[in-house]
Amino acid sequence: MIDFRNTNTVWASILVETLHRLGLTTAVICPGSRSTSLTIAFAQHQQIEAIPVLDERSAGFFALGIAKKLGLPVVLVCTSGTAGANFYPAVIEAKESRVPLLILTADRPAELRECHSGQTIDQVKLYGHYPNWQAELATPSLELGMLNYLRQTVIHAWERAIFPAAGAVHLNLPFRDPLAPVLQPEAEALKSQFRPEIFFANFSSFPIIHNNPLSTQHSALSTLKQWQECDRGIIIAGTAQPQQPKEYCEAIAQLSKFLKWPVLAEGLSPLRNYAAINPYLISTYDLILRNRQLAAQLQPATVIQIGELPTSKELRTWLETIQPCRWVIDSSHHNLDPLHGRTIHLHTSVENIAMILPITHENVDFLNKWEYLKLWCDTEVKVRATVDKEIGEIEDLIEPKAAWLLSQVLPPATSLFIANSMPVRDIEFFWKPNNSGTQPYFNRGANGIDGTLSTALGIAHRNQSSVMLTGDLALLHDTNGFLLNNHFVGHLTIILINNNGGGIFEMLPISKFDPPFESFFATPQNIEFSRICCTYNVEYELILSWLQLQERLKFLPEAGIRLLEVRTSRKADAKWRQDHLGQFSAFL
Repeated sequence: MIDFRNTNTVWASILVETLHRLGLTTAVICPGSRSTSLTIAFAQHQQIEAIPVLDERSAGFFALGIAKKLGLPVVLVCTSGTAGANFYPAVIEAKESRVPLLILTADRPAELRECHSGQTIDQVKLYGHYPNWQAELATPSLELGMLNYLRQTVIHAWERAIFPAAGAVHLNLPFRDPLAPVLQPEAEALKSQFRPEIFFANFSSFPIIHNNPLSTQHSALSTLKQWQECDRGIIIAGTAQPQQPKEYCEAIAQLSKFLKWPVLAEGLSPLRNYAAINPYLISTYDLILRNRQLAAQLQPATVIQIGELPTSKELRTWLETIQPCRWVIDSSHHNLDPLHGRTIHLHTSVENIAMILPITHENVDFLNKWEYLKLWCDTEVKVRATVDKEIGEIEDLIEPKAAWLLSQVLPPATSLFIANSMPVRDIEFFWKPNNSGTQPYFNRGANGIDGTLSTALGIAHRNQSSVMLTGDLALLHDTNGFLLNNHFVGHLTIILINNNGGGIFEMLPISKFDPPFESFFATPQNIEFSRICCTYNVEYELILSWLQLQERLKFLPEAGIRLLEVRTSRKADAKWRQDHLGQFSAFL
């Protein structure tokens, strides 16, 4: 358990054993000399999976993906110098999307800094204000008081990675030579004095604690009464990656049925994949609100926003224009109102709100609400049918149909990672409500394309077979993620929509200005993906029809990485959206 070969091995092994007892299961280790003691301690611990990853940026997002799935911190380890700087994008995403990470950067001791000793930079507060908490540990010591300090600092770091909102914690760890586990008599002498049953007593895994519903019950009761009295209310369920997706959907459904309010459900949440639970589910809100007359008729007086807002620019513009009273339900301390409206933040979860609904149920006359609710639901049925008919009849390979098709053919409870740019938007536009239990994952904290493949592999690692939907640029930005194939356990199918460039830029005004549009914004790379797959020993197949893609997704392989390439025309994809997005509700 504790490695008594020298001071550094004692220090590192106590750190690792403490993390194990707190609940750590996975550590992602990048190679380097200064982190030798940490690497050895993690590698030899029998209850922690230590995964070696060459590229630090890829490692950061791989760990992020694992942590998204587990809901618990994952450790990242690197050596001194610029290595830790490559974790920065993942640290930012961890903060913005509330994913727990514990960053351990090895460093040279104070006497070897600011003197050109090599591979040494200022690593203190390396990640600015993005970590939930950060500290530099003392240099390793065998003194029992210092070992107690180490243990308690690690406990605090673990807790801060989870509470009050999940995010990254950075510990900078200086190590003196010897870095290799050479024997030191004084460390061996400590072995006879050290009592692990006493040293590690009285603490164990921290549970994932939700806000106590009783603590918010009084304010929630009065709030619910206000909501009940509103005849024109909507619930907006935004992007969400809950650990218990069915329970999350059930809680929103309970609130919706209690209030008789429709639920505008973002595709980047599990709601559309548990459609039978909620009779008032609205999936086509973005398309509906493009009809200005309908948008005016559907104006709410009160909005309940659960978590973050959906991606839809149409929805955000509508809310910003009408300025309804908006209640945000989210247990974090984050400001989730980019519109700066008349917003009240309830610092609790929707599950907690649902728990007290039976206590407050009253005989309320819902007849006045029914007309408003019926308008939403009837419009959803008509627009949904139009969308399904239009897209269902498309035989050509175009990007928008991929998201629509996936909503109907993936095996039950599949984890689906959705890349940024056009894939997340097509999911919101076209993902059809179903009862598949598909769990969507995404990096919508900072909304970048960094680490797309690595995050998806992290989610799929030791999970059931998973799928990723991505464009070509997002995949090319993270091809080093394919190096994870050597240690990846599980299966990931990559559905690559290759339209040779950044399709999202085709939707922006700059697309009309070429030059410089094609070279500096669309940035086509003209890559043969079959050759990349050959290099990394990844299975490859070119998809020539929607039927072929559907057949390949009915049953997913159990191991390895597979890439299914769907080639489309970037210009044709953009023109189809421009011609159709505003027309699906125009006839109403």
